[in-house]
Amino acid sequence: MASSLTKDSAATSGKTFFGHPRGLATLFMTEMWERFSYYGMRALLVLYLVSGGADAATGSQGGGLAYTAATATAIYSVYVAMVYLFTMPGGWFGDRVWGPRKTVAISGVIITAGHLSLALPTDAMFFVGLALIAVGSGLLKANISTMVGQLYDGPNDPRRDAGFSVFYMGINLGAFGAPFIIGWLGEKVNWHLGFGIAALGMALGTIQFLLGSKHLSAQSSVVPNPVTPQERRKVLNVSLATTAVAVVFYAIVVATGVYTLNWALVPITIAGLIIPIWVIARIRRDKDLTGEDKKKLSAFNWFFVACAVFWMIFDQGASTLSLFGDAHTNRDILGWEMPNTLFQSLNPMFVMMLAPVFAVVWLALARRGKEPSTVAKYSFGLVVTGLSFFVFLIPLGMATGDEKVAIWWLVLIFLMHTIAELCISPVGLSMTTKLAPAKYLSQMMAVFFLAVTAGDSVTGLLAIAGVDLNGKGVVALEATAAVIAGIAIYMSRKRVKALMGEVR
Repeated sequence: MASSLTKDSAATSGKTFFGHPRGLATLFMTEMWERFSYYGMRALLVLYLVSGGADAATGSQGGGLAYTAATATAIYSVYVAMVYLFTMPGGWFGDRVWGPRKTVAISGVIITAGHLSLALPTDAMFFVGLALIAVGSGLLKANISTMVGQLYDGPNDPRRDAGFSVFYMGINLGAFGAPFIIGWLGEKVNWHLGFGIAALGMALGTIQFLLGSKHLSAQSSVVPNPVTPQERRKVLNVSLATTAVAVVFYAIVVATGVYTLNWALVPITIAGLIIPIWVIARIRRDKDLTGEDKKKLSAFNWFFVACAVFWMIFDQGASTLSLFGDAHTNRDILGWEMPNTLFQSLNPMFVMMLAPVFAVVWLALARRGKEPSTVAKYSFGLVVTGLSFFVFLIPLGMATGDEKVAIWWLVLIFLMHTIAELCISPVGLSMTTKLAPAKYLSQMMAVFFLAVTAGDSVTGLLAIAGVDLNGKGVVALEATAAVIAGIAIYMSRKRVKALMGEVR
């Protein structure tokens, strides 16, 4: 069985961070600022895209791109899918070219440049900015999670799951504050000012990482599987050929006058579904992997599908639920109309409230040998995710015509999403570092994030096809799919546990 890169690599000497290695503080703050910039921009994205058009957000200033709600949802879904799709090349660079630490440092510069591009009041630079943020976020996400795992003494360190939960609090601390600052300034004052504040946040995060990286594990600077010169040439040639074909194809489409936004959205969205399947199959074909490694990859497939279903629903919080909140909720609080972007603070607020509780409970149960298995946590999370959209059917039925519903319906839905998230996302991050073959550690973290790409790609295809994602039938179908997936993985728990080997 291949050894884990995280084994015997913990940075445990000196001061600790809430009982964890000091390096966790550096990664905590880096992810906090990155998520501040990302979630602040994301809270604005759909509202900015529809501003100035027929589906413009109520009470917001103009100056947006005047897209329809369906087109805005499709762009949002494709953008989020691409952020997580780029974790795959991000993981490859971390494993084979730069090592996790250098990859994260470079990603911070790219993300900052992306947010600065959004701050410029030009339509062309807006889409350039989205592309830069997607690339930079992809480079960062797989590698920063890998470095969290490297802080601990192997996959069975009892602090490991709790450490990922603490790290998850950093994510949500940044995400909580972002809508109050970036969201409010962008929605009510100036869109591009909001995007500019996001750039400032990412710049602070990058500086903090560079100053605090001395506390990380020495393994974070190691390139575990360096690329050979032959492989480097092959990757470069394939990349250049693919780019050339795409440029020629779209030049012809534009020149013939048949180009619409769907010419870009549809291929990207389909790629978001195909690439995750191809990547997992490619890793599995590696002849260096042992039989035990391949069994663990088979176990990982179950969690991957479960995650895709979860993110398909969860990520609609900033699109489907945001548009519903803008059009159909009464946000008047003692004469003050709450900005719609503040709904995006609910999930991180609940995470910060509940993540410490979950971390303490998991650790306490682990000491007693009674902690629920990863399979049980995933099953419960999926069922709760499905039930949240069954709850969504109630305000959908109440909000007829000009009738508006209380904001508490969305508060309840975001709370349910948070409970499900804490059973799936931080647990999944930790589980992936345990199941991953040593030579594919960063790339397997990237594969875990590709579940987000798959889930959001499904949402994107529905939006591109003109499906009303606020329609009762679609909401009920998604809810049913999540509940069935949760029950299915629980019913198969013995088989999945057998594939996981010693990992729990």
